Amino acid sequence: MSHPRRRLVIVVRADPVICGHSGEARNLAEVALTRGFDDVRLLTWPIPALQAAGLPLKPLDRLLPYSPGITVERPEPIGDYRVPDGRHQAGLTGRLIELLSEPVPTTCLSMYLMPHAAVVIDAVASARAAGFAPNVHTVVKAVGSDVTNVIRSCLREGRFGAATLLFTTFLANDEVVAVSEYTRVEIVAAAEQVDAACGTRFAEECRRRVTVSYPPIDSAAFLDLDPARVDAALARRGLERDGYVLFLSRVTRAKGIHDLLAAYGRMRCRSRVKLVVAGTGPDLAQVQAVAARDERVVVLTDVDDEEKSLLMRGCAAYALPTKPEPEFVETFGIALAEKMLAGGGPIITTTTGGTLEAVGDTAVLVEPGDVAGLAATVDRVVLDMSAAERQEMELRARAYAMAFDRTAVFDGLFPQNALAVGVA
Repeated sequence: MSHPRRRLVIVVRADPVICGHSGEARNLAEVALTRGFDDVRLLTWPIPALQAAGLPLKPLDRLLPYSPGITVERPEPIGDYRVPDGRHQAGLTGRLIELLSEPVPTTCLSMYLMPHAAVVIDAVASARAAGFAPNVHTVVKAVGSDVTNVIRSCLREGRFGAATLLFTTFLANDEVVAVSEYTRVEIVAAAEQVDAACGTRFAEECRRRVTVSYPPIDSAAFLDLDPARVDAALARRGLERDGYVLFLSRVTRAKGIHDLLAAYGRMRCRSRVKLVVAGTGPDLAQVQAVAARDERVVVLTDVDDEEKSLLMRGCAAYALPTKPEPEFVETFGIALAEKMLAGGGPIITTTTGGTLEAVGDTAVLVEPGDVAGLAATVDRVVLDMSAAERQEMELRARAYAMAFDRTAVFDGLFPQNALAVGVA
């Protein structure tokens, strides 16, 4: 039986989950095909499991296809109803062991520590214990919710055993990566707290080993958008170019949606622009209740990847007033960088977490939670900013965001593969 020459396996919550990091996995997979990998696999969850978890999902009938050479695997759970938890994780781990049993040089990237890093570490350990001697290199990437949700909740609740498990699993990988410098700093700070409580030595190792790899974005999907396509997409939604302020993200308190709704109620520009809320999430029902009372608020729950860029390009302004909450702090803001590439009206956001790493000096900033300031800022951008100033911001933003192009990010994350194909 012939085997592929080189394999990349990414363990992640992939499509149809609405999450920037599922897009990261797609973009890394696509670039891998141009970097010497002839077998690229996304190891992810069965769609019924994603639906049962209540995760925000894209329309299943409009998912973008992957290129030939990329295989999406959704292993079925192991065991029946008498196993209350861990069934799907066992399926993922078991399938990865099968892949590692083949004599194929393999790179494994896990995104989200819980539970994907554990899947990789357990599979590698099992494959070695079984005598398969896998030729495998492991990379783990800590994303926002790993730190702001999982690790911080362990620290708040005094569950240092769970925090210890997370750090030992994280550091057991060959390479350890954070999605932003803010995330890297937060990882070290959390490790220091665990060390202080338990006498461990995680912080020093994290300071020494954790590097930063920003989210990879398919810039080609956002650049040079056909104006006719933009206008047609807006017309289908009853919108006009520069006739709306756009919020496109997860619909949750930490993204600032409630602040934006309150601010929109007092904006002078509301007679000129609608507020379009595109996305789904735990606070969707509350937003829909507001929209039922205010015809100027439009809620779109079925925006696919293709329409997303067109909505971004046509808006008068894009507002993501994200703010720190106990369950989540924005550690980068992939949608911000995508909007910068798409062009259109200026970005209005906050200084929360790692957002400044995403936008640099190319956005209009407000303080997190400042509803009055947010209203005034949107009014200034929509009503007072000149066309020349808007264009200048658009061009600077696009140039800045090109640093997040998926090819450049891939080559930084896997430099040995860039060198293998003659890329400096």
